[in-house]
Amino acid sequence: MASYRIEWKPSAAKELKRLPREVIPRMIAAVEALASNAFPQGVVRLKGSQHTYRIRIGDYRVVYTVEDDVLRIEIIRVGHRRDVYR
Repeated sequence: MASYRIEWKPSAAKELKRLPREVIPRMIAAVEALASNAFPQGVVRLKGSQHTYRIRIGDYRVVYTVEDDVLRIEIIRVGHRRDVYR
């Protein structure tokens, strides 16, 4: 199985920097794991979109899109569950 290339939107990278310091390493590890498995256990496809998914890391969420034809994952949003879907 080929690995996916991970790309961060500039806004998502900025959101990551604003998170609490103890959460950032867990978020980065979860995103890096997406390169080998784009659909880990617990992934949920967001309603209204065919290629947008989210993974849960405690009270925080990572929202991303998967482009299978070019093996690319783009991180769209990163944040607390109360804010990430707005």
